[in-house]
Amino acid sequence: MPVLESVLSVAVSFWWLWLIALLILLLRVPAIKGWFGERLVEVSLRLSLPSDVYQVCHDITLPTQDGSTQVDHVVVSPYGVFVVETKNMRGWIFGSERDAWWTQKIYRRSHRFQNPLRQSFKHVAVLRELLELPENAVISVVVFVGGSEFKTPMPPNVTYGLGLVRFIKSHTTPVLSAQQVPDILQRLDAAALAPGRETRKQHVARLRERLDGDACPRCGKALVERTARKGMRAGQRFLGCSGYPACRYTRQIAS
Repeated sequence: MPVLESVLSVAVSFWWLWLIALLILLLRVPAIKGWFGERLVEVSLRLSLPSDVYQVCHDITLPTQDGSTQVDHVVVSPYGVFVVETKNMRGWIFGSERDAWWTQKIYRRSHRFQNPLRQSFKHVAVLRELLELPENAVISVVVFVGGSEFKTPMPPNVTYGLGLVRFIKSHTTPVLSAQQVPDILQRLDAAALAPGRETRKQHVARLRERLDGDACPRCGKALVERTARKGMRAGQRFLGCSGYPACRYTRQIAS
């Protein structure tokens, strides 16, 4: 018994290590990882942007003709409506504004993911139509958090961490009147679907239908065709989640 008691005593003494290990495991789950990244950006925006000039909205789901679209963050100010797409990723990031797919590389592992600028394009289009605003008044911006590093030149509206705040503050020419800002906030509030688990569940379901079944059943991201390089299935084609390595879902291609 003394040995057992000693082991339990050591385990209790290092409870914080177990807590850290649990947090690390949870942050590998795509849904939790994405939520955590969005919360980091939310806190950053609220702490860094003066509330008397910038009004910040988070996790807005708007109805569209083919279902719905979910926007991570919207910042409304006299200098424009900023539509923010958050990516919580680590490793090296390769891509350009014109590429349909970008690449994340961690050590020797690589995987492709949809160009977030293209992903944001629909958000911008929906907001422009809803708010009846000109093109220069709705501005797309993508922010990466999580320790990633760009290995190819990126446009100014693709940035890291606090670079998001600097990008927003770099716009100093008013494009909206004092009355338009509260009107925009009111329209957003009226159009947005009720926040919550049910809205998110329906959004993911509609997204999967729109992709005609080619969406990952675990996280909702697109499935991409790959070829096995090793093992007994080397050379065989399969469908894998574009969220790899965060999501490792695969599916065989019917012959």
